[in-house]
Amino acid sequence: MTKLIILLSGLFISNMLSAQSLKEDFKPATTNQPGQLFPQVNSQGYARFKIHAPKADSVRVSLGLGGGSGTVLQKQNDGFFTGTTEGPMDEGFHYYNITVDGGKFNDPGSMNYYGSVRWESGIEIPAPDEDFYAVKDVPHGQVSQILFPSPSTNTSRRAFVYTPPSYSKDLNKRYPVLYLQHGWGEDETAWSNQGKANLIMDNMIAEGKIKPFIIVMTYGMTNEVKWGKINEFKIEEFETVLIKELIPYVDANFRTLTDKTNRAMAGLSMGGMETKMITLRNPKVFAHYALLSGGTYAASDLAHKPDVKLIFLSSGSRENPDRVKQAVDELKKAGVNAVSYVSPNTGHEFQTWRRSLRELAPLLFK
Repeated sequence: MTKLIILLSGLFISNMLSAQSLKEDFKPATTNQPGQLFPQVNSQGYARFKIHAPKADSVRVSLGLGGGSGTVLQKQNDGFFTGTTEGPMDEGFHYYNITVDGGKFNDPGSMNYYGSVRWESGIEIPAPDEDFYAVKDVPHGQVSQILFPSPSTNTSRRAFVYTPPSYSKDLNKRYPVLYLQHGWGEDETAWSNQGKANLIMDNMIAEGKIKPFIIVMTYGMTNEVKWGKINEFKIEEFETVLIKELIPYVDANFRTLTDKTNRAMAGLSMGGMETKMITLRNPKVFAHYALLSGGTYAASDLAHKPDVKLIFLSSGSRENPDRVKQAVDELKKAGVNAVSYVSPNTGHEFQTWRRSLRELAPLLFK
């Protein structure tokens, strides 16, 4: 009994200290729909939710610490359910959803983003280094939607193309191209909406840190694969779409530099898997390869590919950074121009990949 009392007292004191340390400087998240006050975030990275469900018995937010059971909201007398994450979230962007009496819904206060094979709610947790993807008073490029013919899939497929600010001014200039792939469960909107790729590019170009280039983002799934069935994905179909259909269309309709030294491919997570397979199978198409939380290359993979200009491997510090560093060390020993990057205090999430793009961009097309 004495041990139980001591334990309960310790938990009570711990909860009291946690409550006292929570700063009540909550503000609406930048990812909220216009005019919506919730969800909110504070300066410590906690997230707070408020859902109106007067006839519901239980409401839970999938967002929580450590990938656990999420955040259980408490019902108030006015019919609102409210609750705050038990601790600070990783900085950057997170998908989430709301479970109301067992049914899954989106948060009516948040904007939606395509992830987990559905349009889900998203929330942005402020980061100390968020300035590199902030909207600034600098020249901005364009993100345009294109529909390109795909005979192999018997349809028109969609891609988004980022062109730098100078593209519409100097009509005689041609540009290198990065083909940038999303992760599993996402689509061609991910790198612009969640990843802020266009803003990262605009800011770095304005600061003179990178050589302007075009980015092409397309849907990487040709045969739909359900969760846990990634081994059923066949790269040949998407490879045909990319190599035989999309790249020729982009080269014919945009002012591109069409030699392999001015073409790169990169992808996050599953997009990294696609990148590795396609680049190794098509050594005459790309000279710059980048895997963002998407595996590694071995020196043996590149033994008969002497014209590779750059290998870039990255991960979050909470993933498997030692594997990335070790792979790059081995590639360097083999004479390959390889670079590793580890995002501090992040896992398999968009803050890792935003930072990875920031580190990759200055290395391309040199």
